[in-house]
Amino acid sequence: MDTTQLLKGVLDLAVLAVLRHEDGYGYDILRRLREAGLEEVGDASVYGTLRRLFAAGLLTTYVVPSESGPHRKYYSLNAAGRDQLTRSGKLWRSFATTMDALLDERGMAA
Repeated sequence: MDTTQLLKGVLDLAVLAVLRHEDGYGYDILRRLREAGLEEVGDASVYGTLRRLFAAGLLTTYVVPSESGPHRKYYSLNAAGRDQLTRSGKLWRSFATTMDALLDERGMAA
């Protein structure tokens, strides 16, 4: 199965989840996603997702000066982003439960 297609469907949710407890800048968010097990996520995909989520009103941004390079734009969840995370998380859990049940029926569960 091509994981890039799966990633496209869940990247918004993954980014919102990564920002749930701690704000982050682009590369930091990418690193946290990869450390969580999404090693195949691409840089451009994450940056595009951050721009889209910000434009949708789900993220807030602020700039932090850096002494060792360019300033960093940090992203944080706002109230709308937290609501979306809750809704999308419930939908994902329901979908994953359905898929688990389908795979279990056919003796394919991990």
